[in-house]
Amino acid sequence: MSDQSSETKQSVNFKTLLFFFIPLGFSASLVTISHVIINSTLARAPNPAVVIASYSIAMSLFGIMERCAVILRQTCSTLVRDQISYRLMRNVTVYVLTAILFLSLVIAYSPIGRSFFSILLGVSDEMLQPTIEAYRVLMFVTIFSGIRCLYQGVIISNLKTKWLTIGMMVRLAFMSFIAWIVLANDWVNHGYVGAYIFLAGMAVEALVSSLEGRIIVKELPPKKEKHPIFQQSQIFRFYNPLLIASLIAVSIPPTINAVLGWSTKAEIAIASFAVAISVVHLLNSITSYIHQIVINFYKKDKNQVLRFTIIVSLLPSILLTVLAYTTVGTWGLENIIGVSDELLNQSILTLRFFVIFTLCFPWVDFCNGILMIRSQTKVMSFSQIGNVIATVAALLILIYTVPNGGGFIGALAQSIGFLMELIILLYFLNMKGKNAAISLWLKNNIRRGYRMIKG
Repeated sequence: MSDQSSETKQSVNFKTLLFFFIPLGFSASLVTISHVIINSTLARAPNPAVVIASYSIAMSLFGIMERCAVILRQTCSTLVRDQISYRLMRNVTVYVLTAILFLSLVIAYSPIGRSFFSILLGVSDEMLQPTIEAYRVLMFVTIFSGIRCLYQGVIISNLKTKWLTIGMMVRLAFMSFIAWIVLANDWVNHGYVGAYIFLAGMAVEALVSSLEGRIIVKELPPKKEKHPIFQQSQIFRFYNPLLIASLIAVSIPPTINAVLGWSTKAEIAIASFAVAISVVHLLNSITSYIHQIVINFYKKDKNQVLRFTIIVSLLPSILLTVLAYTTVGTWGLENIIGVSDELLNQSILTLRFFVIFTLCFPWVDFCNGILMIRSQTKVMSFSQIGNVIATVAALLILIYTVPNGGGFIGALAQSIGFLMELIILLYFLNMKGKNAAISLWLKNNIRRGYRMIKG
C-alpha cells in the first residue's frame, strides 16, 4: 500500500504542476491586462469618471451573461473525451449561446433594459444611454467568449494549455493595437469605445482557440471505451448546477455598482472601484485556475497539490500590499492606467481594502475544486448565497454609515463576502470529516491575514 502511494506521489511532481499551471495562470493574467488596457484608454477621455462608470455598469451585466458561457469551459474539459461527447457539448453550447443572445437583445433594445439599468442598478439619467450603448456591443462579446470556452475546454483536457497563453497574447496585442488607434485619433468619448476594443480582442482569441481546438477534436476517438457521456441530458445535469452557482456569484458586481450609485459622489465611487477591481483581478488571475490543478491532480497527490497551492496563494496578497501601501501603486495607477487627482486617491484607498479578498480568493477556488471532484457542486450554491448575503449586508451598513466612502465601500463589502464564502466551504468540508488538516491551515492563514491587515 505504501509502495503504491509512493508511486502515485512520484507521478505528480512540482515541475509537472508548474508546466500545467503556468500557461493557465499567465493566460488568466493576460485576460485582466486586457481590461486594464480598456480602463487606461477610457481614463484619457474628457470626462473619464462618467465614461468609465458607464462602461463598468454595462460590464457588470455582461459579467452575468458571460458567466453562463464561461462555465462551458469547465463542462467541456470534464466531459468531452471523444467525438460523441464533443458533438453533444457543441449542441449544448449552441443552445446556451442562443438563449444568451435572445435575452441580451431584449435587454438592449426594449424598455425592460432601461428599467433594469435605471431602477435596479440605479444608473442616473446622464449615464443611462451611454451604458445601454456599451452593452449593445458587449452582448456580442459573450457569443465569442462561449465559442472560445468550448474549444479551450478541449485544449485543457488534452493538457495543451500553452494554447490558452498563445490565444491571450494574440488578443492582448490586437487590443493594444486597437487602443493605440483610438487614442491616436482622439476617439475616446464614450464607454462603448472600450466595448468595441473588448469585442475585437475576444473575437481574435476565439479564432485562435477554435483553430487549435478543431485540430484536437479531429484526433479524438469516435467513441472512447467506458466514457459515460452519450446523452445531452448528462451534460445539462453537470452544467445546470454550475450555472445556478455562477449566476448567484455574478449578482455581486451589479449589486455593488448599484449601491455605489447611491453614494455622495457616485461617478468617482464607481470609477475608483472599477479601476481597483481591474488591478485586483490581474493579481488574483494568477490563482484563478487552482481548481483545475485540484481536478486534474488532487486524487493523484493531494499533499503536493496542497503545497503548490500554499505557495501560489500568497503571491496576490503580497503584490497587492506592495501596490496599495507604497509609491509603486501610485506611480502605476497614475502613469500606466492614467488616473489622477481624486480618482487616483480613491483608487489607492479602495485597493487597500481588497487585501482580505486576495487572501481568500485562491482558497475558495481550491475548495471548489475539491467539491467538483466529489460531485458536490450543490454546496457551491450555499457558499455563494452566503457570499451574496454578507456582501449586501456589508454594503447597506457601509453606505448608511459612510455615504461618502467611495469605492472602498465596495472593496470591503466584497472582501467580507468572500471571507464568508470561504468559512461556509470549510464548514461543509469539515462536515464530512475530511480535509481537516487543510481546513486548519486555511483558518490559520485567515487569522494571519487578519492580523497583517489590522497591524
